Amino acid sequence: MQNSADDFDKRVRAEVYDATMRRGAPPRSSEVAKALGTDQKNVRESFARLASAHVIVLQPESGEILMANPFSAVPTPFHVEASGISAYGNCIWDALGIPAMLNADATIHTSCADCGVAVQIQVARGSVAGKGLLHFAIPAREWWNDIVFT
Repeated sequence: MQNSADDFDKRVRAEVYDATMRRGAPPRSSEVAKALGTDQKNVRESFARLASAHVIVLQPESGEILMANPFSAVPTPFHVEASGISAYGNCIWDALGIPAMLNADATIHTSCADCGVAVQIQVARGSVAGKGLLHFAIPAREWWNDIVFT
């Protein structure tokens, strides 16, 4: 039998991702608390449990969400336009994950990490098109060793 914290964490997770997919960035704990009709302290405690489970990543100073993968709460070099929202991916992999998660076509604005030239990547009907090379410097199995750097 699941405990009430597990049930609450599922509700918080659902609200975080529902809000994020509607607006393109993760909500603050106060917004989640208001949406769920609960105390912000309860939401912050849930955020901590979800972060421990690698569901979200928190900002160390504030305890607010930094990443609700594939979405970033802060601007990054991976700007995504899809489904009428403007969002940021944490990396190119996450930028590609946003249109996949939204089941939508998208334009990703980024730049070459080597020379800085602006690059646009199009995602249409699940296919990726654009000039350049997508490079993943760290194997996926190592991403959570330092997820913010990765």
